[in-house]
Amino acid sequence: MVERVAESAGVVSLRLAAADGTPLPAASPGQFLTVRLHPLDGRPDVTRTYSLSGRPGAADYRISVKREPHGVAGELVHAGTAVGATLEVAAPRGTFTLEPGDRPVLLISAGIGVTPLLAMLHALADAAPSGGLAGSAGSAGGSARQVWWLHGARDGGEHPFAVEAAALLARLPDTRVAICFSAPSPGDRVGADYTRRGRLSADVLADLHLPADADAYVCGPASFMADVRGALIASGLAAGRIRSEAFGAGPALTPGIVAEGGRAPHPPSGPSGTGPAVTFARSGLTVNWRPADTALLDLAEACDVPVRWSCRTGVCHNCETALLDGAVAYAPPPLDPPATGNVPLCCAAPSSDVVLDL
Repeated sequence: MVERVAESAGVVSLRLAAADGTPLPAASPGQFLTVRLHPLDGRPDVTRTYSLSGRPGAADYRISVKREPHGVAGELVHAGTAVGATLEVAAPRGTFTLEPGDRPVLLISAGIGVTPLLAMLHALADAAPSGGLAGSAGSAGGSARQVWWLHGARDGGEHPFAVEAAALLARLPDTRVAICFSAPSPGDRVGADYTRRGRLSADVLADLHLPADADAYVCGPASFMADVRGALIASGLAAGRIRSEAFGAGPALTPGIVAEGGRAPHPPSGPSGTGPAVTFARSGLTVNWRPADTALLDLAEACDVPVRWSCRTGVCHNCETALLDGAVAYAPPPLDPPATGNVPLCCAAPSSDVVLDL
């Protein structure tokens, strides 16, 4: 780690470079790093994922970590990670990335969910006026795309990257900004530090008259993302143009047990698959693999089979499930091997008929 910066009372950024000075693998705006932390008190290692928040193409990586109550990883980063420390970090991964094009861009976040969208904003500010993603820091003009920067925070003390985002937005020719503080402090100034009092809600989004032909990128707590997605669809935005990334744990799901009021497991909608048979043993359901599903986790969710997962909320291996029969292939391979007889559903596809303990 080459630099540590306090972004707010609860958020710290770490800048990471290769220990041997070699160039780092390229990252796309919106991707994340997986980091393994080693507690010094004998507790097991902790593996978490953090979105890259800095400029894509920079010589180093930047991740920004929020300190949460009872958060083991956040505590380790905030209290026990100093400049010069060596961290185990995997290459950038993830498909929540900014796509090229000329359509308007909606960057919508709440809390620490701002981090991947900040990387996207860097890319837009660095882009050539044609709207491409390539560019260099400080280039004039930035992307010609209309950019909407919509963010919700509690108050100015919990609004990291405000100055950085404002500077990036100033480099773009066509921007719209809405900053909502749910509980502004006495020193917060409307019109300067924030634009609206209250949460960034569906009602606020409706008042903004967002363009219906935009590409939307949404990141924040699960309930926030659900509300935003519903509001965007109600405004006329096509569901396929809404991409989201969860920050913070969602509701817990117990494998093999259907939550009260939930749908019973069922075959996925659309044409039947023609690939290997996938049996969810506890749910009493067998379906064929579909090429459209990139991992077994996708298929399980399409069938409303209850499954545990927290891969993109900072907890890896929650989706590990017993493989009762069959074989799988990985793409990408898991960072750590699963326990004997288990399979991480988030990156596995069947290479033969399989039976899962779900």
